[in-house]
Amino acid sequence: MSASDDASDVPLDFPRRTTHGVVAGIQPKVCAVLSKGRYVAEQTDREREERWEICEDLAHQLVPKAQEDAAAHPNHDANTTLVRVRDAVARKSWVSSDELNWLMARLRALLEW
Repeated sequence: MSASDDASDVPLDFPRRTTHGVVAGIQPKVCAVLSKGRYVAEQTDREREERWEICEDLAHQLVPKAQEDAAAHPNHDANTTLVRVRDAVARKSWVSSDELNWLMARLRALLEW
């Protein structure tokens, strides 16, 4: 799924990265990126939008996987299936823990569980 260049497409509940990079060395360093003509030491709107696009796409890809898992294990309730999917995604380290929380809530909504 692709969002427009306007970060307003990103849901308000989508997490914003709050940790900053650490650079080794004797001199103190600030990790920053040039965004719209100024240096910022936080996640830019575009970076956040990119992360949301990844998570939104992943949520849609996980819908059939969760449905297949639920069909393969009819004795599992929806929560058990979601925990199994969550564990599988967590092992891949594709998303941060905050993004994973959002992703699982989004998957639940897409599945209407």
